[in-house]
This record gives sequence, structure tokens and C-alpha cells, in this order.
Amino acid sequence: MSELLPVLIELQRLKNLDRTGWTLRGLPQGTESVAAHSFGVGVTAMLLADQLVARGVAVNLEKVLRTALLHDWAEARVGDMPRTATEYFGAEVRKQAEAAAFGDIVKQLGETQYADHYEDYEQRHSLEARLVKAADVIDLLVQALALERAGARGLDEFWEVASRPTFQLEGIALQIVDNLMQQLLQARRELV
Repeated sequence: MSELLPVLIELQRLKNLDRTGWTLRGLPQGTESVAAHSFGVGVTAMLLADQLVARGVAVNLEKVLRTALLHDWAEARVGDMPRTATEYFGAEVRKQAEAAAFGDIVKQLGETQYADHYEDYEQRHSLEARLVKAADVIDLLVQALALERAGARGLDEFWEVASRPTFQLEGIALQIVDNLMQQLLQARRELV
């Protein structure tokens, strides 16, 4: 029998867990929680998938949404590690820690589907996982743009990902994501 309540209580922490990158840039606590980011990723991924479906591309929307919802669950245990943490600990150690934390959370549920979605997201095996990764970055940039429109400065490093995205998309998916990234960059240029 699964232990649903302890998992729900643990994942509740994500609602109050601040996204560390904003805090490290001097923005006030509560600027954005991990759960708020996951919501943004889910909405963005859904809209991207809908665009593809409208153009005749087969996309498993349930897989997209499940992956978007769970992609940051590990942070309930390891916290939201900023990019600088990767510089000190190394990308492999960070991935191992997050994978272990995620595995420990979901093993209480007695289901493998969650681990399967997480592994797919980490490895980017499917179109759905690659769309969620693109949505993860797009949501970050939408948030950065909103913060800059509200007067925040010093967020240039967050925009670096826009110059060298690694979404592993192709065809119409790549066109849709590239177009959206260009719109974000144009909206930022208009702030100056």
C-alpha cells in the first residue's frame, strides 16, 4: 500500500521553498517558490504541446504534464541548488543527489511511473521530456523578464541560457521554441 499522505506533506514544502537564484541576486524572499515555477513550467509545456498537436505532431500531453509537475520534486529534500552550487559540487554530484532524493520520495508511493518520467526528463529521451526542459527554461526567462519589468537589475546571467539552449528539439518543435525565445529576447531589448 502506498504512503500518499507523507509524500503530499513533503511535497507541500515546495510551495514555500524559494527559488535560490532570485534570492542570491538580492530579490526579496518570496519572489518565486519552486511550486510557482513548477506551475509556470506546466502551463508553458502544455501550451507548447498544444501548438505541436495543432500542427499535426503526436505529443502525449499527459506525459508532458506529469513530467512538468514532478521535475523539481527532489528539491523538497535537497533544496533549490543554484547554478553556482554546480560549479562547486559538479554537475554529476548534483544530478546524483537529486536523483537519490527523488527516488526516496517516490519509493514511498510504490509506483515506477514517477521515476520513469523523472529519468526520461533527466535524459531527454522523449519529445515530451525535451518540451518540458524547454518549458523549464522559458518559464525562467518569463520570470526574469517580469522581474526586470518591475525594476530588478543584475539578472543578465539568467539570460545566458537563451544564447545557447540545448533542448534537442527539431522540426516544428524547434521552430516554435526558437520563435518564443526570440520573442522573449526582443521583449527584453525593449526594456532598455
